[in-house]
Amino acid sequence: MTYVASHTFAAGNSAELKLKETVASYMSASLITLRRDMKTGDARAHMLGQLRDDDVPAQIFVTDDSGFLHGRLSLKTLLTEKDDARPVSALMQAIDYSVEPGQLRRDVAPELQEKSPDTVPVVSGGKLAGALYEREIAVLIRDEETDDAQRQGASLPLDTPYLESSPWALWKKRLPWLLLLFAAEAYTSTILKVFEEQLEAVIALAFFIPLLIGTGGNSGTQITSTLVRAMAVGEVGLRNLGTVLRKEVTTSVMIALAIGLVGLFRAWMLGVGNEVALVVCLTLVAITVWSAIVSSIIPMVLKKMRIDPAVVSAPFIATFIDGTGLVIYFNIAKLVITDLA
Repeated sequence: MTYVASHTFAAGNSAELKLKETVASYMSASLITLRRDMKTGDARAHMLGQLRDDDVPAQIFVTDDSGFLHGRLSLKTLLTEKDDARPVSALMQAIDYSVEPGQLRRDVAPELQEKSPDTVPVVSGGKLAGALYEREIAVLIRDEETDDAQRQGASLPLDTPYLESSPWALWKKRLPWLLLLFAAEAYTSTILKVFEEQLEAVIALAFFIPLLIGTGGNSGTQITSTLVRAMAVGEVGLRNLGTVLRKEVTTSVMIALAIGLVGLFRAWMLGVGNEVALVVCLTLVAITVWSAIVSSIIPMVLKKMRIDPAVVSAPFIATFIDGTGLVIYFNIAKLVITDLA
């Protein structure tokens, strides 16, 4: 009779094993397990006979003959127990956290970061299918962070390490996002066409367009990057939307006032006139606050829709704010500048 078993994920789900973003693609299927009715002395002898010098698990799983998971037993407890006749079931602890083979990496990574476990059982239908040890957990979290970083940079995640990726592979990963952003950015020219008369009447308005849309994009990028990371580690969710909005809008108002004053001084230095200087100041304030609202809401709404908020990349937010910022700019100009009114 053997008390050490190696479990493999069901053959019927072999397709899931090949999916890069599932737990099954990271878990170790080679396990040391103990039966719950074993005596401590026998369990210790069998366990020590299976250990390898380079792979010593901190936790050993306890199952029955059918492979159903009943608990876990720390290696330290097993080795220090003096009563060799004591059953393993009396020493084991309940399973407080487990994952399933088909769960997506992005769903389990935040919990793994929060709980920081050294071993996590992978359970399918109550049976032990595999385990995530410290090495597997570290790789899973690293891959998820890499995936998020690439999406934040407006690129689809690479399937292979960067140095192993060909220019053709990089082209395929980057082009879809760039085309999407190009199409989105194209509408800014439409907005400029709509407000062509205002630009012709007060040509100085064109001087500040790069400054204004750049400020809005930069502000939105800061907020989005912070929120996406906070959501990834489970710090905030849609339930915290009100708190997040109050915090970000308050912060953005203080930032906007400072930037607005600097913008007013810059416009005054260029000698464009008091009205244009006031328009630039007010627009900087309005765009900064608007950017905070947009950047706070969109990631959380996408998360609620079960869409990875990491796809709300910095370039996407910046592109959206570019167009809406121009609308804000020219409408403020129509209200402030006498000639445009």
